[in-house]
Amino acid sequence: MDLGLENRSVLITGGSVGIGLAVAREFLAEKANVIICARDEGRVNSAVEELKAAYPGAVVHGKGCDVAKPEDIAGLVEYVKTLGGVDILVNNAGTGSEEKIMTAPDEKWYHYWDLHVMSAVRLARSLVPLMKERPGEGVIINVTSICAIQPLHYEPIYNVTKSALNMLSKCMADEFIKDNIRVLSIAPGLVLTPDWYKTAGILSKQEGITVQQYFDRIAGAMTPLGRYASPEEVAKTFVFLASKQSSYTFGTSVYVDAAAIKTLL
Repeated sequence: MDLGLENRSVLITGGSVGIGLAVAREFLAEKANVIICARDEGRVNSAVEELKAAYPGAVVHGKGCDVAKPEDIAGLVEYVKTLGGVDILVNNAGTGSEEKIMTAPDEKWYHYWDLHVMSAVRLARSLVPLMKERPGEGVIINVTSICAIQPLHYEPIYNVTKSALNMLSKCMADEFIKDNIRVLSIAPGLVLTPDWYKTAGILSKQEGITVQQYFDRIAGAMTPLGRYASPEEVAKTFVFLASKQSSYTFGTSVYVDAAAIKTLL
C-alpha cells in the first residue's frame, strides 16, 4: 500500500526514545523526512545518529527542546522554519506521574498541564500557519492514553491531562479542517517504554516484588492478551493514520490497547 509519505516532513516531540523513536523509524521507512526533539539534547543527537545509520541517505534532524517551556517551543519553531516547515506533527512528548490528589502540589498540576496540553496548543498556534503554506494535507496526531477514559489510581494528573488532550484533539479537528489539516489522537495501552520501566521500578519496590512480576501482574489484569506491546507495534498505526490512505479519519481517538478498555467508548 502506497502511504504517500515520501518527502513529507514530520516533527515528533519526545522522539529520542520509546514510542517517539519507534514512530520516527516507521516514518523514515516510508521515506519521510523526520525532525525529532526531546529535553535531553545529547540523547537527541545520539538518536539522530542511530536513525541515520539505520536509514542511509534519510533526512533526519534533531533539536533539544523541553516542550513544557514556551521559550523552548519558540526556539523549536524557529529551527523548523529554517528547514522549510512541517507537514505532520506528532505531539508525543509526555510522561507518567505518581501522586495523590490530596497531596500533589499545584506546581505539579501546572507542569503536566504545560507538558501534555499546552505544548500541543502552543505548537499548533505556531505550526498550523506553516502547514497551510505547504502543498498537500497537514496532519496533527496527539498521543494520549487509555488512561484518558480508564484512569489508573496512582496518576490522577496524568489521567486528567490526557483526557483533556483527547478533547483538545476534537476541538482542533473541528477548527483546522477548513485549512486542510486533519487532527486526531492515538491512545496507546500497555507499551513497554522506558517510562513504564521507571514506574515499575518505583511501584514494584514499594510492593516488595520484582519489576517483571509487576509487569506480568499488570498485563494479566488489564488485557486478555496478557502482555505489553512493543513501541514498534504501536508505531505502525501512526504512519497509516498520518497517510493519504486515512483521509477520512479525523476528530477521533484511536485506541491501540489490546482490549484493555473495559467499556464502550
